[in-house]
Amino acid sequence: MIVSASRRTDIPTLYLPWLSRRLQEGFCLVRNPHNPHRISRVDLRPEAVDGMVLWTKNPIPLLQLPPALARIPFYIQCTVTAYGRDLEPGLPPKPEILAAFRELAARLGPARLVWRYDPILFSPAYSLETHVARFADLAAQLEGCTDACIVSFLDSYRCTARAERALGLYRPAPESAQALLRRLVPIARAHGMSVQACAEAADLSALGVERAHCVDPARFARLTGEALRVPRDRSQRPACGCAASVDIGAYDSCLHGCAYCYANHGRAVDRQAALHDPDSPLLLGRVDPAVDVVRDAPAPSYRTGQTSLF
Repeated sequence: MIVSASRRTDIPTLYLPWLSRRLQEGFCLVRNPHNPHRISRVDLRPEAVDGMVLWTKNPIPLLQLPPALARIPFYIQCTVTAYGRDLEPGLPPKPEILAAFRELAARLGPARLVWRYDPILFSPAYSLETHVARFADLAAQLEGCTDACIVSFLDSYRCTARAERALGLYRPAPESAQALLRRLVPIARAHGMSVQACAEAADLSALGVERAHCVDPARFARLTGEALRVPRDRSQRPACGCAASVDIGAYDSCLHGCAYCYANHGRAVDRQAALHDPDSPLLLGRVDPAVDVVRDAPAPSYRTGQTSLF
């Protein structure tokens, strides 16, 4: 089983003590986002976890890496964008984020760090030329710290529509997106990185852009030396290249306040986050035996026992 922590919220930044406790105790509980009274018990023992993907926009807390993480294969997807506090009000200054990224790469090795430059959006404040200049600066500062940069373009959701209108945010037209990628690919290559597109339906290979596998068995194989055979994650969008994983996060619990975020659905996030108890098996709240039903989540092993060719 591969564990995702998490597409739904920034666990490494906001809830790292909880994750550490869950890894120590060997399990966590996850509410079904569509039926919150259905709860899955996810096995987090090292023998059950083939790998874990940590998703974050602020890697600074990971400088105090939980010792229990050393027992399982993991890598970090770290988002560093061109945007300022106008769009990402809850994040530290970019120099602090970049310094933490570099420090983690020095400690863990660049194979455990993946740079995400996403979502790419245009606005009066963020033009194509702005993206090129800021991408070039970020890529230079992250040279030698990662071998991959994952990009995607803004997708609109009901929960982001108001911010998009207020700030003039929009997804670039296909021709503008391709013009931007033509500029970004050689910059990334000059700093030792490939550019990979996340959940983009268009074939961008002619531009030198690979299809992203954000949850990537091949990366785990590079880390462990053992090949994994993992099916595609059919719960994601059709264009998503991710392998199957179990997400242990919860929506409406991220306090970064990013204007483009799909994971906060308009509920009172502060109130939701206040339900967090680091000692609870659930990220938010506790089990109510009167209405909640807890079942074991499937934990298939994808290990092949074969030496990886990666």
